[in-house]
Amino acid sequence: MPEPDPRLAGLLGLEEADESIRAAAVAELDRKTKPRGSLGRLEDIAAQVAAIRGSLRPDALRAAIVVAAADHGIAAEGVSAYPQEVTRQMVANFAAGGAAVCVLARAAGAELVVVDAGIAEPFDHHDVRSIRVGPGTANAVEGPAMTRDQAVASILAGAALASELADAGITAVGVGEMGIGNTTSAAALAAALLGGDPIELSGPGTGLDAEGVVRKAAVVGRMLERNRPDPADPLGVLAAVGGFEIGVLVGVALGAATRRSVVVLDGFITGAAALVGRRLAPALGGFLVASHRSAEPGHRLVLEALGLVPLLELDLRLGEGSGAALALPIVAAARDVLVDMATFSDAGVTDTGR
Repeated sequence: MPEPDPRLAGLLGLEEADESIRAAAVAELDRKTKPRGSLGRLEDIAAQVAAIRGSLRPDALRAAIVVAAADHGIAAEGVSAYPQEVTRQMVANFAAGGAAVCVLARAAGAELVVVDAGIAEPFDHHDVRSIRVGPGTANAVEGPAMTRDQAVASILAGAALASELADAGITAVGVGEMGIGNTTSAAALAAALLGGDPIELSGPGTGLDAEGVVRKAAVVGRMLERNRPDPADPLGVLAAVGGFEIGVLVGVALGAATRRSVVVLDGFITGAAALVGRRLAPALGGFLVASHRSAEPGHRLVLEALGLVPLLELDLRLGEGSGAALALPIVAAARDVLVDMATFSDAGVTDTGR
């Protein structure tokens, strides 16, 4: 395994969430005016937020959703039901406020940050942040999707964005993506890191039929055969078969966690990014919340590897950060229960200890 890249040292040294505060939060929730554990997983999330924020009474969460977009050379292999130009067209839709994640972010009261991480042609718009690593990745059936330096650059760009958001007062970051072909890259990442069969990790993505899914799995197999990524080298795996937007989201997750922010994942692609991030910095796991489990078969395996149980089961398969937008209010409500709900003593209610 290669030595850790010194450029990533500040991220790879991520410290664990505060387990002593988590335990104190669990005890505090048991003092609230309710039967113990009766708010179910909401109590687990509340304790996790406290541990992440390092306080038994964390401030109200301020949320942003980062949607990173990039093109993939692998799209040339016919792995998507949509042509590559849809990546750019959807970024225009994000900028115009017309996409699902735009609607859901507004409903959640979350700031939406749209990022051009490497669309084939630059997208010049005042509401789209350009942190381009390149004009889309190379076709990974012919060689590495990107160089190792590009993989590092994508992570550092995402981390810098996360730090900027933290400086602006953001304490919960949802992550989303856009990129025709990126479920194929995510399947290849997951197969490389988990040692899974490409057919088990490949799904319909934007709407492939059964024959298309088989073809997609074969492409994933060719990507792995050509590049032979080492699962003990997550940065190398990202470079071999990943995407620029995936690398940026690895950096966003690690950077947000370094600033003690909650990281809310969306679907399969963001899960693959989190898997890379956790292999780079194992402490990242304590900062992650899974919003939902998508219809992509690989997402279940990725969530199991991350040890995450999704908050929602809505059969979502859109991406964009749509699931993260739906889950952010639940995470905020969990924090509010911990901080604002009365205790038995406060309210003068008899506590039976149950």
